[in-house]
Amino acid sequence: MEREEFTARLVKLRMNKGVSARDMSLSLGQSENYINEIENGKAYPSMQAFFYICDYFNITPQEFFDTGRPDPNGSNFLIQRLKGLSPEKLRIISTMIDSWDK
Repeated sequence: MEREEFTARLVKLRMNKGVSARDMSLSLGQSENYINEIENGKAYPSMQAFFYICDYFNITPQEFFDTGRPDPNGSNFLIQRLKGLSPEKLRIISTMIDSWDK
């Protein structure tokens, strides 16, 4: 993943969460400009800071780099909900999803 992709992913995840760069920076225990500097390509987070960023979004590092999942947190929530459904309800949901693809 190139720097531009990394910063774009960070911006997208932050916007999906609905927080400002300043608020995210402060929540991570950093200076108020920390995330802004990363998003503007002026800095890269350390490995440890990257793990904190992933924790902040409640995603794994793999999910951070999986740009095919624009909202991994939302996907994870749905997956957890689906795990508790009966086979019959899962078939109903599967049928609904199949109808959307047509």
